[in-house]
Amino acid sequence: MGRRLQQTLYAVLGVGALSAMDLSSFCHPDPAAPDMPLIAQARASEVSSKFPEVSAAPAAADYRELTWAELADVDFKDVYLEELDSYYWKPVFGDQVLAAEGKDVYITGYVIPVDLDEDFYVLSRYPFANCFFCGGAGPESVVDLRFKDSDHRTYQTDERLTFHGNLRLNADDVYQMNYILDGAEEHPL
Repeated sequence: MGRRLQQTLYAVLGVGALSAMDLSSFCHPDPAAPDMPLIAQARASEVSSKFPEVSAAPAAADYRELTWAELADVDFKDVYLEELDSYYWKPVFGDQVLAAEGKDVYITGYVIPVDLDEDFYVLSRYPFANCFFCGGAGPESVVDLRFKDSDHRTYQTDERLTFHGNLRLNADDVYQMNYILDGAEEHPL
């Protein structure tokens, strides 16, 4: 095998291995790190003193991290829907998902603008090329972002961001996602 071909093969294998890794832990430092609370408190205090109007907003500490692994605690059963004359996957949520229902959470993922005219965005565990809409993942890998305010910025496809809000579960409405983040806003890290 020629040297150039060998280098290309190694590059392709390297990119494949890197893309298969879940790097989400790099976006959120380990909360068990010894200095983490002190750093977070210092930053919050600094912001409050410079911008008193910001201190009225919920603190980042008021939200708990929701992971994609937790959202994967769901099974799906085929249910026939006469109205559509077809089957759909009805979620049967596991204990981890049920425990997060109605809680204030934050989650990191890839933004996918589904319909800009309707302000319909989802947050996906995977980039667009591998997401639920492209057939590369299941419905447990997307969260419908229901924004708190309509004056949020326009998000681009595959922006990797963190959002917080209140998690709502949907098992019955086939026209909505199974996971909905009500009052969604970008989460301050």
